[in-house]
Amino acid sequence: MSVGHIARLLEENQIPTIIVASKVFEKQLKAMHLPRVLLTPYMAGRPLGRPFDITAQKDIILKGLDLLAKAKENGTVIKA
Repeated sequence: MSVGHIARLLEENQIPTIIVASKVFEKQLKAMHLPRVLLTPYMAGRPLGRPFDITAQKDIILKGLDLLAKAKENGTVIKA
């Protein structure tokens, strides 16, 4: 089951989701019409950045929470 399917199941049960992914997947994620997507500049497999880079990881998490709070419509995609 893909991340998109899981997000849809959670959303259907009133649990909001944010997909945090590498920008290399932008085209595929937009085609999936997910509720909220945060694209990061980091490599695939490490969407929060390098291991132990707490500052960068915290920044991405805060941007994701901001997206959750401010997204007004389904299909919101932003770049970190």
